Amino acid sequence: MYPRSLFVTLITASALSGCATGANQTASSVTLPAQFYGQPVKASNVPGTQTDMTAWWTRFGDPLLDQYVALGLQQNLDLAQASARVDQARAGLGAATAALLPSAAMAGQAAKGTQSVQTPLGQVLSANPAFDRDGESYELNLAASWEIDLSGGLRRSREAARADYEASEAAVAATRLSITSAIVDTYIVIRGLQERSDIAQRQVQTRRSLLDMVEKLYAQGLVPESQVRQTSAAVAEAEARIPILENAEETAIHTLDILLGTPAGTHLAELSQPAPVPALKQIAPSGTPGDLLRRRPDLIVAERQLAAAHARKGVAVAEYYPKFSLSGLLGSATSVSSGELFSDGARQSAGVLGLRWRVFDFARIDAQIRQARGQEAEALAAYRLAALRATEDVENAYSAYNRQSTQYRVLSGGVTDLERARASMDTGYKTGAMSLLDVLYADEAILRASDARSQARIGAARASVAVFKALGGDI
Repeated sequence: MYPRSLFVTLITASALSGCATGANQTASSVTLPAQFYGQPVKASNVPGTQTDMTAWWTRFGDPLLDQYVALGLQQNLDLAQASARVDQARAGLGAATAALLPSAAMAGQAAKGTQSVQTPLGQVLSANPAFDRDGESYELNLAASWEIDLSGGLRRSREAARADYEASEAAVAATRLSITSAIVDTYIVIRGLQERSDIAQRQVQTRRSLLDMVEKLYAQGLVPESQVRQTSAAVAEAEARIPILENAEETAIHTLDILLGTPAGTHLAELSQPAPVPALKQIAPSGTPGDLLRRRPDLIVAERQLAAAHARKGVAVAEYYPKFSLSGLLGSATSVSSGELFSDGARQSAGVLGLRWRVFDFARIDAQIRQARGQEAEALAAYRLAALRATEDVENAYSAYNRQSTQYRVLSGGVTDLERARASMDTGYKTGAMSLLDVLYADEAILRASDARSQARIGAARASVAVFKALGGDI
């Protein structure tokens, strides 16, 4: 019998242990602005909704790009690793759930042996005329045990495992978003480099024509030799730019191949055929910063990791309280013959009420709880920081998109003006009012402006991808 004081202590601890492992974790509030400063503002008289995040890459209107995204989501190896981690977390959740249930196992054995008569035991037994050196034994038992989770530690452990599983699922979504964004961004870079390479080729042709004209003028003594040298250097500079652009294009194609889960060079021939740079017409309003907490998968990962840390703190606190378990055995054993294994006399059974309480280990439990609280505080800080950085990503992406789009519009206007001026020069050239040299210099100016406009268009397209990624585009 337990002393009365200890019995009362046990009952009281057991009754209170259900609430001793801590309150349920709730999503911690993060102070965010009411809206993104850089996002487009939708006028009240303009119909429509916020930016559609579903399959956002299809808004670029490029069938080949859509094909590559689908292929990447099927074959990308980073995504395969993330999916494998989901399977591991699912198994961990299953194990934590099973820990709450009774466990049972069946065990049996059959043994046959001969007793030595040279050992002290054998010498004693051999003195008995009825002693039989040869013996057999048979046993078959069904054992069951169940830990009664009065302290809630096992339930908290299951909560942590569930949070880990949900975090792994969100991590897959985050990886999908990252892979999709990388595929679209790399594809835009490839098409942009092809556009710039074409401009560079035309620039080389124009500068060669300029060089021919300057050499003829030099032969006539109309221009100094320095102008010939300067024009020749300009041709070399334009020619040298082409292999750099081509190398960057091939490198980007190889990067895209790896993103698609294929060997480098697999899609080189297919992508070597130039195509326009895909671009969005406009990005509509996209909700508030608070929407990020529910939409961005990396923030969901951080929040679920915080929930898991809180649950593990409860597991540590539960060690303060006694743990009870029930176990039982039902079976049969005999040492005579297998025919008597299931006889009434061979039947055996047992029932046990177990108690485990770390009464003299509270200092270690205190240390474990402090460690768990520190891990929870770290997870909370990580969650809040992730939320702040998410808003930074969105603001930076909007800023880049707005500035690059403005630059593209300005440069487009400049190219248009130069092209109009060049068109008016044709009449002057035909009438002799302007020389071919003037016309070639005008062509050179147009090409330089076109290259700058191309870079701005590429930047705006890539910035739009960054916007969708920062907003946690739904895939």
